[in-house]
Amino acid sequence: MKRLFLVLILSLLATAPAGAADLPTAKPEQVGLSSERLDRMTQALRADVERGRIPGAVVLVARKGRVAYLQPVGFRDKTASTPMTADAIFRIASMTKPIVTVAALSLYEEGRLLLSDPVSKYIPAFKNQTVGLERAPAEREMTIQDLMRHTSGLTYGNRGTTEIYKMYPESSNVSSLTLTMDEFIERLSKAPLLYQPGTRWEYSLSTDVLGRVVEIVAGKPLAEVLAERVYRPLKMTDTTFLVAVDKRARLAQPLARHPDTGAEDKLADPTVPRKFDCGGGCAVSTAGDYARFAQMLLNRGVLDGARVLAPKTVELMTADHLGPISRGTGASAWPGYTWGLGLAVRQDKGIAPIPGSAGDYYWPGAFATYWWADPKEEMVVVSMMQSPLGRHYQQIVRTLVYQAIAE
Repeated sequence: MKRLFLVLILSLLATAPAGAADLPTAKPEQVGLSSERLDRMTQALRADVERGRIPGAVVLVARKGRVAYLQPVGFRDKTASTPMTADAIFRIASMTKPIVTVAALSLYEEGRLLLSDPVSKYIPAFKNQTVGLERAPAEREMTIQDLMRHTSGLTYGNRGTTEIYKMYPESSNVSSLTLTMDEFIERLSKAPLLYQPGTRWEYSLSTDVLGRVVEIVAGKPLAEVLAERVYRPLKMTDTTFLVAVDKRARLAQPLARHPDTGAEDKLADPTVPRKFDCGGGCAVSTAGDYARFAQMLLNRGVLDGARVLAPKTVELMTADHLGPISRGTGASAWPGYTWGLGLAVRQDKGIAPIPGSAGDYYWPGAFATYWWADPKEEMVVVSMMQSPLGRHYQQIVRTLVYQAIAE
């Protein structure tokens, strides 16, 4: 009985609006949202916790620069019966990519690298690459822009089963635990490219290579560059590659098994140091921290007086960088989205089977973390959970947030 009482008390405390990383707060109706309709999202997520579909979640909705909804649901650790809290720390996987891209663009603003620069200018091992199993010469070198928009010709080993895919590391998470940075670069540089650079969009290890370029240009480890150029200016106090000892209790955990297949669902332990700072998918963060990052982009590069990027750089980042370039197989973005620099950008309000506005932009993480910013609606949304069902919950959260817009 005492344990149940404690869980109930902690659950009540977890719903408090405090802790949204100091973003201002407002009642939903003050920013044109419906409290009643936002509650539908709370009830939907709670129902899925009770059904054993997800362990728990934290969803944050900010409009007009103010947090109108911050709701922890379910369990931070279901096995331990620990209630979810607003400050829970999540493995954000590929949501690391926009952060690393912003850091690279800050160096671009200083003239220390150009988007047209060949990657080999910074990493000579990428000079004279070949394409396909026939090892045809690359028609041109991959560029920094190619790394940012995933048109480099690189891929992930887990995106296919052909001989070329087998030559690549499985993922960012796996490679950073098993390879040093030098070994990682050597393996990528020796593998043939899947496509000629600049001709196809193929989701890939490109951002990990971009992270290495950032290290070389800045002359320090990627973790330090991100802290200096992104985390500290934006007061993102819980975003990092390695969870500190005093924060480990706040780490959110997945269910022990996949809710559909019953297979073990075990994620990498972010309290264990990696062999290199994995720019493509190894950071952890909180809903409040990531909301500050997204709000900075929505504000065209500035938050609370701290300017991270120039307005024109944010415009460049969120523009269409694919144009006529075709998509590779297994594209992760929804139909109707193109690719900017480090994130997907919506081209029209239709086509995609999810609600949104032309010009909104986003990118998810493989473990069901998700965010988007909608300039037209002046809205930022961050959804955090640790689950293999991320694609499904992208749709659920998007749908229920947009139907809550009252004006």
